[in-house]
Amino acid sequence: MAWKLTPLLLLVAWVAATSSARDRTDLLNVCMDAKYHKTKPGPEDKLHGQCSPWRKNACCSVNTSQELHKDISRLYNFNWDHCGKMEPDCKRHFIQDNCLYECSPNVGPWIKQVNQRWRKERFLDVPLCKEDCQSWWEACRTSYTCKTNWHRGWDWTSGVNKCPVGTTCHTFEFYFPTPADLCERLWSHSYKASNYSRGSGRCIQMWFDPAQGNPNEEVARFYAKAMSGVEE
Repeated sequence: MAWKLTPLLLLVAWVAATSSARDRTDLLNVCMDAKYHKTKPGPEDKLHGQCSPWRKNACCSVNTSQELHKDISRLYNFNWDHCGKMEPDCKRHFIQDNCLYECSPNVGPWIKQVNQRWRKERFLDVPLCKEDCQSWWEACRTSYTCKTNWHRGWDWTSGVNKCPVGTTCHTFEFYFPTPADLCERLWSHSYKASNYSRGSGRCIQMWFDPAQGNPNEEVARFYAKAMSGVEE
């Protein structure tokens, strides 16, 4: 039976190796030090649209949740339609990705310090459930983009992101041949494509039913304990 434990032991070893400098007590129920995040998580009863699952405990404000649903938000002036109209289902996944980034208080184990003008912290290698990564890729594979890394390298001379000179618009599938390529490369490895499934307690869900509670709380607790060396 020992061989069945190997994947989990490897997972715990990987978590320990990538642990942040934060104290363990600061890994749970925390907000990143970033541009629009609240200082502390708390209830936001009127969170808009796809951000509503975080109403009971959120790092985002109502205004932030509203802006995330716009084609060009005042938050970052980012244009999803930089290579023509993005498919609605693809855009829905990007909105959900942004809601997770702005609203979730359950990414503490993956928060890292960064030296950037617009934020002091980011999350890195958040293990995204394989179904969420797969469905994101499936929804976007026929939409168009011109870059693999959306964090940097855009032409911002107009105030809105445009494809830089020398790039060409192709389908997402051209730039991201696999779901893992999309989830890991798009935002400079903010996510890591997990082999774990939704409900496993070992991967972060981008989508969840708030009526059933927030499954990412359990996931954050697991990784926080693994990082601290605390045994169940």
